[in-house]
Amino acid sequence: MIDVSQPLPEFENPPVVEVALSVQFESLANLRTPQLGLLWQQFRDRFPKTEEHPPLDSVFERFGVPPTPKGVVRFQMLTAPPVPRCWFLNSEGTELVQVQQDRFVHNWRKVGDQNTYPRYERVRKTFESELTRFGEFLSREQVGELNPNQCEITYVNHVASGEGWTNHGQLADVLTLFSPQYTDTFQPTPEDAKLSVKFVIPNGSEPLGRLHVAVEPVYRSADDVPLFALTLTARGRPVAPGVAGVLGFMDTGREWIVRTFASITTPKMHKIWRRTR
Repeated sequence: MIDVSQPLPEFENPPVVEVALSVQFESLANLRTPQLGLLWQQFRDRFPKTEEHPPLDSVFERFGVPPTPKGVVRFQMLTAPPVPRCWFLNSEGTELVQVQQDRFVHNWRKVGDQNTYPRYERVRKTFESELTRFGEFLSREQVGELNPNQCEITYVNHVASGEGWTNHGQLADVLTLFSPQYTDTFQPTPEDAKLSVKFVIPNGSEPLGRLHVAVEPVYRSADDVPLFALTLTARGRPVAPGVAGVLGFMDTGREWIVRTFASITTPKMHKIWRRTR
């Protein structure tokens, strides 16, 4: 159990490269491509660039039932082309808004060494303002009502080699969750390692959602430096109706992500990231 009575851990130089706050809601059939074009006008001053992508699948954290198998092929009879997921990006590409018929997302991304993580409080404030503007647009254009059913907050970390570890077989130098032990010396060091772990986020006696932790061995595209991509995603139901309930889950999810990140990473890496508490 996470001890919420203690202050949140802090790092002066965390390896965060992306943060995403996302709310999923009941699908809005009237939110089609023309309406998305009108919506862009509400964000164009800050997000002058646009892209189109396939829509994300709906995702729900379910409890007490078997998980849905991954990789299931589904067929749909469509009477019209699917409405795309639209990206509205700022000039630098460091921030973007994603909108589709059942999803609204705000992302911050690190695109260069000069970009520093602006911290959760600022990202949350921006997300709240954008989500409120989106809800006002839906009401004004009579598109429909925003009824959130799942919330999601994701932190992506790139833990680069060279400080604390050198090759992908040394995941134990980064994560306390991975400590390979063998009965002999036949296989002392793996070539690489990856990890996937889930934790239940409680709400009293009932589960509120889950925290998903995934670690993948990857290489930095610019110079092929080995990285561990450490992704933590908290997903679950809003804690109350409306925007306030969405933000309430984001705060809880962020707390679980930060405390878990500090718990599952090694003291050696904490020194490199300059942990202050």
